[in-house]
Parts: sequence; C-alpha cells; structure tokens
Amino acid sequence: MKNAPDGGQPFQEPSPARMREALGGFATGVAVVTCGEIGKDACAVTVNSFTSLSLEPPLILFCLDKSAFHLGRFLTAGCFAVNVLSDAQVELSNRFAQETIDGLEGLKTRTLTTGCPVFPEALTALDCRKERVLDMGDHHILIGRVEAIRPLIAADPLLYFNGRYAAIRR
Repeated sequence: MKNAPDGGQPFQEPSPARMREALGGFATGVAVVTCGEIGKDACAVTVNSFTSLSLEPPLILFCLDKSAFHLGRFLTAGCFAVNVLSDAQVELSNRFAQETIDGLEGLKTRTLTTGCPVFPEALTALDCRKERVLDMGDHHILIGRVEAIRPLIAADPLLYFNGRYAAIRR
C-alpha cells in the first residue's frame, strides 16, 4: 500500500487480481448474448460487460475475453442478440457462463429481425447487426446497431455484485 500524495486514502498499484476485486464492487446486470441460427449453429455466452453506446444511432456494445469459448463465432457472425436476464434466469446465466457444446437445445427461443435467438422470458432483447469489433487489451469490444427491440417485461433484473448474483431490494 502506498499513501496518496495529498495524504488521503492509501492506494495500490493495479494488477489483474486487484482489478477484478475493485470492479467486483460495481453491480452490473447480466445478459446472454447469442449469435447464429436456431437449430443450426446458434451459440450463446453470458456477459456482464454490456452497455448502451448511443441512442442515435442506436448502438450497444459488449466485451468478450479473448479466451472466451465462442469468441471465433462471435467475431465472424454478422449479427447478435443481447438478452437481458431477469432474476428468475440464474440457471440460464450459469449455463452460458461456461463452455457449452449443445447450443441452445431444449430452450424456448424466438427471433426478431436478424435470425439470432432471443429468450422470450428475458427482461428485454436487442437484436443487432454487428458494426465493429475493437481489439483492446485482453478483450474484444463488439459494437452492434440495434435493429429490433423486444419490449421490457415486468420482472426484476438479474444482477452480479462482488463475485455473486444479487437482487434489488424494493
């Protein structure tokens, strides 16, 4: 630990472990991003690094670690769908937070405009055409133009905080 030059709170130099710990203090929503076609080459991955980028034009982004199991498929896909999960979808989040080879078999899905799978029980879904991929640090940033939005349903969001799922207390 080092003391701040102004005599304030001590600080630490960043390291991967310290970054993970510090960023764990930022509560995030949880989403499952899909690409491919239902019944063919569909795949999905759980992310919590998803955000709005622009309202006009409608752009969003999410980040994938360079070691992510389906990274190649997302890099070559021309579209993807972001499914924002409800607090009732922990099992779905866990399923796609690890490597899966079964695609989306056995799950109820629909499509909007691009053909990418969306989950009807998700809080909302954003169907996107991929605009750009940026190679930054140990991640790729995938930027998508929103082509269609599945309206928000009445449910509470699934949150992730300090290394575990969390809930909104109303």
